[in-house]
Amino acid sequence: MVKAIGDYTEPVVTEVTAGETYWFCRCGKSKSQPWCDGSHSGTEYTPMEWVAPQSRLYQFCACKLSEKAPICDASHGKIAP
Repeated sequence: MVKAIGDYTEPVVTEVTAGETYWFCRCGKSKSQPWCDGSHSGTEYTPMEWVAPQSRLYQFCACKLSEKAPICDASHGKIAP
């Protein structure tokens, strides 16, 4: 089992707009999950730029363990309690 980065373990379902650029939080500290709010300042983490391919709902990774980031790949199922 692995430990999540931050306090979030379930995906965040969010609607996005095609062609828009979003900044995905990779530190797990952002209060506006799944998006960066600058909370990574002073850490080794940087946000990930992501451009929405379609306007629709997506499940974004909140545990920060997805190998398909920013999209959830169910890696949260491996998190230690």
